[in-house]
Amino acid sequence: MESGEEARLIGLARGGDFTAFGRLVDAHQGAVRAFLRRVTGNYADADDLAQEAFARAWEVLHRFDGSSALRTFICGIAFQYWRRARRSQNRREIRETAYADLSDTETNETPERASQRLALRKAMEELPEDQRAALALCLGQEFTHGEAADILGLPLGTVKSHVTRGRARLQAALGVGVER
Repeated sequence: MESGEEARLIGLARGGDFTAFGRLVDAHQGAVRAFLRRVTGNYADADDLAQEAFARAWEVLHRFDGSSALRTFICGIAFQYWRRARRSQNRREIRETAYADLSDTETNETPERASQRLALRKAMEELPEDQRAALALCLGQEFTHGEAADILGLPLGTVKSHVTRGRARLQAALGVGVER
């Protein structure tokens, strides 16, 4: 979506236009859900959190000042919902078995590829929350370090450190040589 069109839709949504907000949701839900799926490791939880984040974004759209991209603003809300859910409810993490994970794969995925994907998911789950979120944003969703810092509410240098250290931990866990 072009920035001019997005700005127009934001203005309409701020005025109470649900259709305009729906178009903004359509434009950004893929990025928000993909980010949340990477940090939660669970599609159902990610979709629930995304829905909550978009509902909250509707309520606080007047606070969006345009200093960042709208998807950054919404991902920041989503990240806060994810953090709150983990802290306040003391949820037990749902770890799918290899069979359940394999049923989640594409039908043409090779067993070797499925095994690699499962190993990556397990390694991601073992990272500290902030590192996992930084990697999911910067490597998985191609957000810039600056955008990730805005979303996570962390200093830019901290995000860069999380990405570097998280990548190194993933490479070690997966037995991949560190590339420079």
